[in-house]
Amino acid sequence: MTDAPAFYERTGDTAFVATSATQSPWDERLQHGSPPTALLARAMTANHPRAEMRIARLAVEFLGPIPLATMNVRTRVVRPGRRIEMIEGAIESDGREVVVARAWRIAVGPMHSVPPAATEADNVPAVPEARSEPQWIQDFGYGRAFDWRFVHGERGFGPAAVWARPRVTLIAGEAAHALDHALLVADSANGISRELPMNEWIFVPPSLSLALERYPDGEWTLLEARTTLSRDGLGISASRLADTAGYFGVGSQALLVERRPV
Repeated sequence: MTDAPAFYERTGDTAFVATSATQSPWDERLQHGSPPTALLARAMTANHPRAEMRIARLAVEFLGPIPLATMNVRTRVVRPGRRIEMIEGAIESDGREVVVARAWRIAVGPMHSVPPAATEADNVPAVPEARSEPQWIQDFGYGRAFDWRFVHGERGFGPAAVWARPRVTLIAGEAAHALDHALLVADSANGISRELPMNEWIFVPPSLSLALERYPDGEWTLLEARTTLSRDGLGISASRLADTAGYFGVGSQALLVERRPV
């Protein structure tokens, strides 16, 4: 279990310090991609509030290693609009941009203003009872920051599905937002559906793309994922996100695949 009070501690209006709960499986000095993704979404929606709009697509670019250090966040509206608008956020650390994100927000109408879809929604598996977590997911700070309940795929390789609930909040002393829980696990698709041993290979995404039809509800997020690999160093992880009420989003990640340095 994590000893960190949150994934981040705020030290100013735009300044944050990353805690050990953000620690990456690839390097203990770096952050996992999910916490910065959640932090940027929180900053963009907080700095540019539009109650009548929701984020429908989020594209995150990891411009290089994200140090486990102090960061500054800035945001702006790229393309304002009444029904559709684009907002942008960036994280800087040690004088360089390390993450940038752009989000399309779309205006929502009254509930039930759209009739039910012709295709029935897929059923969501139940959250399993608590049981011992696989050792590989407890070997780094980010992994220890969650309660993981695997539906399948925890012991081997290949497609996997896991319910995850963060044990700490995104920002110390600040209440959770609707998107926090989902975005805090969205960049884990390549890890849970790994096709190669993590202690021998790296399969790192330089970006994350998400499409959301609604915001999640509750603490638990289901992440279903499948990874495919080329034979010359690339890969793709595809994922679906759900809460206990049903599926609400899909994600994709391109991967750099190479053997770990000795």
